[in-house]
Amino acid sequence: MSLALCAIITSGVIKPLVGRLRPFQIKDIVPYIAPPGGYSFPSGHTSSSFTAATAIFLCHRREGAIAYVLAALIAFSRLYFYVHFPTDVLTGALLGILCAFAVNKFTSKHLKKL
Repeated sequence: MSLALCAIITSGVIKPLVGRLRPFQIKDIVPYIAPPGGYSFPSGHTSSSFTAATAIFLCHRREGAIAYVLAALIAFSRLYFYVHFPTDVLTGALLGILCAFAVNKFTSKHLKKL
């Protein structure tokens, strides 16, 4: 549920509204990977990885800590490959964490009633 919410917010709402070009589209930079399509802000990879890491962390602390390390590496890779700006990655991480907490709060409240 966290990943679905995050995808809807990032790719379905924010990216089309902001319409930010990617770094390699603005500067004369050749990315190290195949150039992704779509807009840059916020980073979908980063938001998804931090959503998953937070969801795991909320249930299993040790595994969640490992997932956060992997999420941070994914976020760094988006910068390294020149497909996102730092603000894209930071916003993606924040959105991912917020989505996971929101879904956790919603499910904790409503699943207790079942």
